[in-house]
Amino acid sequence: MHDWSRLAVVVAGAVIGGGSALAQVQAPRQDGTPRPVVELPPVVVTGNPLGSALFELAVPVTVLQGEALRQRVAPSLGETLNGEPGIASGWFGPGASRPVIRGLDGERIRVLSNGVANLDASGTSVDHAVAIEPLLVDRIEVVRGPAAILYGSSAVGGVVNVIDGRIATENNRPGASGAIDTRLGSNDRERSTVARVDLGLQGGLNLHFNAFQRDTDDLRIPGFARSARLRATTPPAGGVEPSGVLANSATRSDGGAFGASYVWGQGYLGGSVSRLDSRYGTVQEPTVAIALDQTRVDFAGERRDVGVFEAVRFKFGRSNYQHQEIDDGVVGTTFRNQGHDLRVEAVHRPLGRLRGTVGFQSTRFDFEAVGDEAFLPRTSSRIQGLFLFEELKFDALTLQAGARVERHDVGADENPAFGPAANRDFTTRSGSLGAIYNLDRTWAVALNYSHTERAPNYQELFANGPHLATNAYEVGNRGLGLEVSNAIDLSLRKRAGRVTGSVGVFYNRFSNFIALLPDASVVDPDPARALPGLRFTAVPAAFKGAEASARMLLVDRPYRIALDLKGDLTRAENTTTGEALPRISPVRFGGGLTFEQGPLTARVDAMRVLGQDRVAAAELPTDGYTMVNASIGYRLNVPMARLDLFLRGVNLLDQEARNHVSFLKDIAPYGRRGIVAGLRGTF
Repeated sequence: MHDWSRLAVVVAGAVIGGGSALAQVQAPRQDGTPRPVVELPPVVVTGNPLGSALFELAVPVTVLQGEALRQRVAPSLGETLNGEPGIASGWFGPGASRPVIRGLDGERIRVLSNGVANLDASGTSVDHAVAIEPLLVDRIEVVRGPAAILYGSSAVGGVVNVIDGRIATENNRPGASGAIDTRLGSNDRERSTVARVDLGLQGGLNLHFNAFQRDTDDLRIPGFARSARLRATTPPAGGVEPSGVLANSATRSDGGAFGASYVWGQGYLGGSVSRLDSRYGTVQEPTVAIALDQTRVDFAGERRDVGVFEAVRFKFGRSNYQHQEIDDGVVGTTFRNQGHDLRVEAVHRPLGRLRGTVGFQSTRFDFEAVGDEAFLPRTSSRIQGLFLFEELKFDALTLQAGARVERHDVGADENPAFGPAANRDFTTRSGSLGAIYNLDRTWAVALNYSHTERAPNYQELFANGPHLATNAYEVGNRGLGLEVSNAIDLSLRKRAGRVTGSVGVFYNRFSNFIALLPDASVVDPDPARALPGLRFTAVPAAFKGAEASARMLLVDRPYRIALDLKGDLTRAENTTTGEALPRISPVRFGGGLTFEQGPLTARVDAMRVLGQDRVAAAELPTDGYTMVNASIGYRLNVPMARLDLFLRGVNLLDQEARNHVSFLKDIAPYGRRGIVAGLRGTF
């Protein structure tokens, strides 16, 4: 069956199921009481600075929070989100994984910490971890598709906003509240503990403390570390085929944060300081580990009723990031990224039916890599942007429009290994127009069009050296121009009834997509190493696909049973040659069945991932697999506290599962059958 046909089965099932369920909602029960109407909760999300319900956004958004987030938490941000419609993971072993949205990754995905740039080094290489600890997260909001209007041209693929509540925007409950969370895992012998305390003091003062520690051993896997295709063509190093354990995949992380804010009737003002330390094996290189540390200082505030503005708010984050690549105890290369991100938004008072926000953003950071495997010179990036977002509401129709202008200044210092000093200036102009039309109180159609211009980043311009994470010699292109794309999203949504959810399609066309492609003219100067050559090259490309998700309430009394369905498909190709672009996620579809009665919850999930045989040059196909997980949870109220226990079984079929999006897919499968147990105490 064709990829599109397979996903169509999921999409059609969600839509047809939605129509029949709507009729069920309109009929009362036999005892005369009305049937429940399941409403998607009103959620303020990243995709609209005015604050909006999830259902009222033209752009597609995913929100993960509460118990669903707690059970999904993985050691990395990418794996925590992996499997949500349109979202994959650039898995580089358990220690490092960045989200991949609709086939786009790296610097095209904007990762935010409480609304401002995280400013680590994860966008420069797949083996560099995102400097965010998922154990401390309260909520993750993901905008799928271009979000460059609000967050800059590097958000052409989407935005991941991680919210942790360090700076309280509303008064905490008087006195002390908090939680202690512990987790144990069998596959990697995970031992994790996280603690949080929030204080609500008199006079509007709020304090926040958190701390965590997580340790894992090498991941146990169901069979050989190397794929069958790789074993058939390449002999193992040392003549021994590794199996059973994914060598050099252990991790250790710890950190914490302190936050304080003052909240009054007209707004709030607060700040926080946080620290993260992490050490993890790189998997690809058996003796290399990465030691990462980041210190952040953040400030945020809001003042309401300021002249012609309903509210003026700001967010500022300053990051001091460093990681060292340590080979057999010796530091080989050190990466540093220091900078800040300032964002100011002002919500103007309504002009008739028109509401909107104007804003300014300034991002500045200096990046350098020093050592044996440095493939970049010292660079400086300065980005200033002005943006506008407006919303116009009628009875059944909501229009949303935005525009952004940015100035980019990217420079590289002189370095014998990388060439003379250079500086490039760019001006980008992006815009979007969206509409949501309510067919009735439960159904709506959303359409969004975006034009995005992205300036090439420092890596695409100035790289020149060996990059062992990609097993290649990478060369930038100092003559690159703007990357221009036009995208359209269309979705059908249902927000109430026994079935809720959405189905949608997207198309994103790039006139000059900047890709890292094989180039025979790039020769590794070290003949003993002889890495293949890759060059950043602009090619015409198109990304297209479909996404579907639905929740069906099957039984409501005396217990609740619900069925979740989801699926996605992404295709990406060079539109001139028709060749597939590398590392594109295959078709995925599946679902979960949830049972709830009083304090007891249980769930079983199954996700089918098809094989990927539409591959780029020098890329091996990947076999499909079925991932089955199950969990059970129980809530127990005790004096002064509440206890939540859960037990989760992972990969219950003990499948050999390989992530086609990963550079390591042929040497590093996911873990074998295992369990994760957790206990959370809330007071």
